[in-house]
Amino acid sequence: MPSIELFTAATPNGQKISIFLEELGIPYTTSAIDLGKDEQKTPEFTSVNPNGRIPAIVDHSRNDFPVFESGAIFLYLAEHYDKEYKFSFENADERSEMVQWLFFQNAGLGPMQGQANHFYRYAPTKIQYGIDRYQNETKRLYSILETRLSSPGRQYLVGRNSGKYSVADMSTFTWVRWGPWAGIDVSKYVKLNDWMQRIEKREAVKRGLVVPTGEDQIERLRRDPDVEDPFQGWVMKGQEEVREKHGN
Repeated sequence: MPSIELFTAATPNGQKISIFLEELGIPYTTSAIDLGKDEQKTPEFTSVNPNGRIPAIVDHSRNDFPVFESGAIFLYLAEHYDKEYKFSFENADERSEMVQWLFFQNAGLGPMQGQANHFYRYAPTKIQYGIDRYQNETKRLYSILETRLSSPGRQYLVGRNSGKYSVADMSTFTWVRWGPWAGIDVSKYVKLNDWMQRIEKREAVKRGLVVPTGEDQIERLRRDPDVEDPFQGWVMKGQEEVREKHGN
């Protein structure tokens, strides 16, 4: 019987793993990491993830095996708990495509949109060059997704013909959904927006989006564009600590 412990917070990277666990339907427990209290930097947590970032998992059913980095967690869970390939692929070429799109998100979309988030919302000094640089790069990456989803009949990122809903979609979905947090209007990308809304309607996705707090920050943002930012203090505190430790 699987016994997964998920260390997470209500961010795009955290949400995508809780979504996959919900889709798999396997038992898991959640350890909420309070980023504002630096719980991700404690020895207990860094013994699981030396990088001090969420998400991470410990597989207690496999000798308490720890896995960090969201892309690696996806591949680990798919290998061990998606034996029927419901959300991954048995065919080697399709599996390679899945990994390529996972890398696209982990190495491209996530870091670029993360920087757009920072300059748009958190930088103590408004630097228009930084805002434009990272918003434009995020938009470029969105346009690649838009093109991919614009192929005739294609519904999902990976797979033959229309494609199959897979971990590649879960990984990318949470970041696209947080586009407005970085000042990106997702509705301008018609196919991408349709894809996002289609995934958002899945029951497992709805459950995964409210882990671990029981609240969905993007729904709050949709209701109130001036919603209080729960990450402001944590982000600025982290920047100050870096300056003090390493200098300007």
